[in-house]
Order: sequence, then structure tokens, then C-alpha cells
Amino acid sequence: MSEYVDDDRTTPRFRVNRKAMVEPQVFAEERGKIFNHSWLYLGHETELRKPNDFITRNVGGRPVVFTRDAKGEIRVWINSCPHRGATLCREPQGNGKFMTCMYHGWSFSNRGELVSIPDDASYGENFIRPGLAAPPHVDSYRGFVFVSFDPDIVDLTTYLAGATEYIDLVADQSLAGMEVLPGSHEYSVKANWKLLLENSYDAYHTTSAHQRYLTMVLAARGALDPKALGETRAVDLGNGHAVTAGASTTAGLFGRPLSDEGERQREQRLASFREAYGDAWVDRMQGARNLVIFPNLVIIDLVMGVIIRKIDPVSPDYMEVSSWQLVPPDETPELRKQRLDNFLTFWGPGGLATPDDVEALESCQRAFASSVELPWSDISRGMHKPVPAATDEFQMRTWWRQWNEILTGEVLPPEPHEPLDGTFIGRRNDTAVESRA
Repeated sequence: MSEYVDDDRTTPRFRVNRKAMVEPQVFAEERGKIFNHSWLYLGHETELRKPNDFITRNVGGRPVVFTRDAKGEIRVWINSCPHRGATLCREPQGNGKFMTCMYHGWSFSNRGELVSIPDDASYGENFIRPGLAAPPHVDSYRGFVFVSFDPDIVDLTTYLAGATEYIDLVADQSLAGMEVLPGSHEYSVKANWKLLLENSYDAYHTTSAHQRYLTMVLAARGALDPKALGETRAVDLGNGHAVTAGASTTAGLFGRPLSDEGERQREQRLASFREAYGDAWVDRMQGARNLVIFPNLVIIDLVMGVIIRKIDPVSPDYMEVSSWQLVPPDETPELRKQRLDNFLTFWGPGGLATPDDVEALESCQRAFASSVELPWSDISRGMHKPVPAATDEFQMRTWWRQWNEILTGEVLPPEPHEPLDGTFIGRRNDTAVESRA
């Protein structure tokens, strides 16, 4: 047993030591061993709609510039002037071919080339004029752009493993390609970043933590099917990634119902998908899914909205969170209106879910001050079951085993569970796979 994880298959019991949530040494090891050697989500290609668009972000503790150059190529640069280190691009976003450092006036193109130095002659003819630094690897899958600071990391598709299938289920919800809406939801949480990773696919807390929201949905729908949550399953996708996925009956479980016209338009879209992808794939597409890609990306397809959530650790007890809404650009104004209403009511900054989650996580972190007296958190729910449901904690255990292996070198065997049934393994037809992958 490592000092952080107690994975007892006999009882069975799975526990995580709370010092993983509070100790600065653990946080430093995470930066060095996890964030320096993983593929990290940066943004979506559709956020850069025009040539020379740019966005500044932090990824893995580094400031970067995410840009589309004049030729339309996606590029990522470290946001630091190679002269004396000042932040080069100081605007959160914009459109421009050049970046000029405010400190000494060195200027660079968005292709990373140094184009101007004040009093250039003072450096001499043999001076090596540096360009911008870039992460060793930049790649994308279905519009989702990732970077890695590890020169020797495996390719992105290999790293994503089984998560690609669930990204496909999201990306295929428009024949025109999905896009991120302008604007973002940015907030901070006074808690350890791993708590929000757990929370992002923890269905166990829904009825206790989000009673206000469920009361509202019950009033709008008249009734809720208590069996619907039982039709969800937690799935290990490899490399620490996991998902909780539901059958088609869970699609609108937690949202207000569509209007008659909205439902008619939705059915028309589904019919076009069935023609393109086949019935099995569309049946799966209609279900809900909460996907966590190790270490810090969350994609949630729920309440008629697709949320992309990036979680950035800042200190052992503080994180910054950014989220965006991914939508089909070809849906009707009526569907878009109802999508945004459902999305903002649940996930928005003034919604009926996110504030509940923030309070719960900050409450945990405050209580971790007693980690000496109460050192372990229990994550055992459903460990003995042949089929793990979303209301169990198999998905968190999958994440923690990957975390523990990277930090300690201890390799824990996977949990044995029954194989997936047809609800979770339907594929696109061959033509769709070839044309849309």
C-alpha cells in the first residue's frame, strides 16, 4: 500500500489519504510528474475563427498564446519574451499578426519569428536573434487542442485511448462540426483541484447537493423516472480516463422539457444523424455522459448542453476553473434558446448546480485541517458490484490509480467488472467512421 492510496480488494475498500489534498510537497510532485508529462487541454479550434485570432491561457502552470496564424495554421507559443522574460501578449484575446513586448519593444510575428528589435545594430551581425519558444507537442482530436511539455510522450490518440469514442459521441452531434460559443465561465474554488475532478462525474451527490434544481425540474416535468439513473454505467477508458454514460432515456432527465416545436426539430436532427451514422451510434448519442480525461479535462454532455471544463491547480487549496459551451452551429434558433436556458440554469455562474458544488468542495477543504485526526477519505462505493453505476465511485478509483502510479510507481490492478453491453458499445457505420474521424 502506498502512503496515499489504500486499495483493499478483500474487504473491499478504497481510501485516499487526505494529505494528498493539503501538502505542498504533493502539489509540487503533481506539477513535476503529472502536468509535465501529460497531454493537457488548451482550447477548441473554433475559438480561433479567423486568421490572426489569438487567446492567452495558462496550461500546466505555463502562460501560452493560442493563435491561428495568417495562413490559418494553429500555433501555440510560450507567452514570455525570450529577451528578458516579460509577458509578451498581455490581452486575453484579440486579432493581430504581431506581438510586441512592452518592456523593451521586441516584436514577434504569430509564426514565432522575431521581426523587430529597437536599435538592432547594437547587437552585431553575429548575434543569434531568438524566436518564440513552443511546447514540444501540439495536436488536436476532433477540434480539441492539446499540448504536452514532454518531448517523449506518446501520440495524442494513443494517450486518449478509449476516451476518443466518447469525444466522437459529442463531436458527431452536428454534421457541420461542433463549435464553442463566444464567452466563458471563469471562477475559482478554495479547494484542491482533485476534488472537482471527482465531483465532475460523481452522480452520488446529485439528490443531496442539488435539491433546489431537482425540485425545479420536477415541477417542470411533473415526474422523474427514478430508474433512469440506474441505466448509467461507469467505464474505465484507459490511462486514467473514465466516463459515466447513460442510455438514451437519461438524455433529458435533468433538464426542463423542450417545447413541442423544439422536440420536433430535435427529432429531425436525430433522423439526419441516423442516416449518417446508423441507429446504434445515435441511440448512444442520445444518452448523457460525464467524461474526465486525465489529468484535468472534463467534458459533460447533460441537460441538453455540452460543457468543456478545464481545471487549473494553483496551490494545494486553490484552483481556477474555465468552462465553455460546445454547440451545433446548425441548430435552429428555437433549439439554441432552449439549450442555453437549460445549460445556464444548471451550469451557469448563477445556476442551481455550480454554486452548490463549490460550497461542497470548499467545505471539504476546510475540514481537511483535521487530516491528522481523520486521515482517510473513502471512495469504495460500488466496489463489490459486478456492474458499476454512475452513482458508484469506480470512475474516481480509476483516476486515483493512475495518479498513484505516476506519483509513487505502485501499479494497482484494474477492478474486475462485467463487460459492457450493447447500450455502451454501438458504433458508427463504417462510412461515418471514415469521413468524420
